[in-house]
Amino acid sequence: MLDKLFGSKTRVLLLRLFLNNPEKYFYVRELARNLESHLNSIRRELDNLEEIGILLSIDKPADEAGEEEAGNRKYYKLNKAFSFVDDLQSLFVKAHMLTENTLADKVAKLGDIDLFLLAGAFVGQLDAACDVLIVGSIPKQKVQRLIVKFEKEMARTLNYAIMTQKEFSYRRSVADKFLLDILENKNLILINRFKEE
Repeated sequence: MLDKLFGSKTRVLLLRLFLNNPEKYFYVRELARNLESHLNSIRRELDNLEEIGILLSIDKPADEAGEEEAGNRKYYKLNKAFSFVDDLQSLFVKAHMLTENTLADKVAKLGDIDLFLLAGAFVGQLDAACDVLIVGSIPKQKVQRLIVKFEKEMARTLNYAIMTQKEFSYRRSVADKFLLDILENKNLILINRFKEE
């Protein structure tokens, strides 16, 4: 959907990556490798996004200045002062809603799911410890493969946790900090077979 709206799959991948990592600097070859896109397409879209004002470029970011291998690379970062950054983030969050429904459908087909919850990156908390929590009987390898696909779509690493119903109940009963942080902070529950207590 966003590809058609923005006219370029590469542009959408770049926007999503920069919007999801507003503090991070990236260089051209790193972007091409991470997004599995052609170098020329990446360069062209970076030039377009910089010309519009969405991205800023510098020769070396402060945190890379000490590295020898940084060389003469040009680095790009989201311009948080750009007038439409909030609007773009809102648009991409709404597009995530469609992604979330697709993710929920795919996870539900993998096994017996008691709880499927999205947090962190899915609700705008980019520094959260966990983005996806799955409780149930489900093969971890299948979940891992599915998560890898969604990481590519979202252009960011997703932190996820898989628990059995027994482990979830125990951790909840002992007020496990990791679990309580997930449950008490902003989240989206897409599947919940636990009865209200």
